[in-house]
Amino acid sequence: MENTFITWQDFVDGFGKEMVSAEDVYNHMLNHGLINNSLAQFDYHFISDKKDNLTDLKAFLVEHYSYQNKKIKNIENGLWELSGVTNKIPVTQDNLLYWGLDMYKRGYEYDSKIDGYGALFDHDNPKLPNLDKSLEDQYFDIAIDEYHKGNLSGAIINWSLVLEINPKDPNSYYSRGIVKNELYTWKSALRDYDKAIEIAPDFMDAFVNRGTLKDENGDFEGAISDYNRVLDFKNIDMEQKQMIYFNRGNTKFNMEDKVNACKDWKTALDLGAVYAKERIDQHCK
Repeated sequence: MENTFITWQDFVDGFGKEMVSAEDVYNHMLNHGLINNSLAQFDYHFISDKKDNLTDLKAFLVEHYSYQNKKIKNIENGLWELSGVTNKIPVTQDNLLYWGLDMYKRGYEYDSKIDGYGALFDHDNPKLPNLDKSLEDQYFDIAIDEYHKGNLSGAIINWSLVLEINPKDPNSYYSRGIVKNELYTWKSALRDYDKAIEIAPDFMDAFVNRGTLKDENGDFEGAISDYNRVLDFKNIDMEQKQMIYFNRGNTKFNMEDKVNACKDWKTALDLGAVYAKERIDQHCK
């Protein structure tokens, strides 16, 4: 059903404000003695005009984020409120940003709006995550688990911990880029793909994702360059080759180069990509 309390346009219009809000909360904590990566539990509040929206959101947060939630209560002006507490989060500017955007996105999905959050912390005796080298794989595995659970910010936070231990791990940059894009921060996702490729110049999947991201955001020449680079790899398999020709055809079509788009789609079809036939039938008569 279409949202009525927070529409898609409301979500888009408020996205930048949520980024500013996260920065404000972080700066407030910093001004009160926060040390980066201090572990803190955040109180949060969601509001909606329907109790059922918050009931469903509460169930989702319990299942996918393991957060502790209070009873939903009726507040002023016919609104309902859900309050809860996160697990311990290592607070950095980026971690708080992506946690805030994650909650903003989850709220929207249940026609609700996050209406404030904050945390107490011990600036005299802060508790910090263990960044011992031996824990690198453990944090990576936790990130994978959180992502599969649907905890997007939890995945980003744990891949960021990996990168604090080992800034040369391309897989964490690549994986974090995927999730950042899911949270609508494509420029930051692009920087993560760039970093993964800088560290591992033969990282085929990073080129594919970066090409797709460039295409989606209007950098068609950059997308084609990345797709061409993938086709140059000697270890490319048939399924990847099909996809690249299909994707490159889409990009060429976006550039209004219909002739060469059709050539790429037909190559994809000849290689076995049956899904290319729909594009050919629609545009290549």
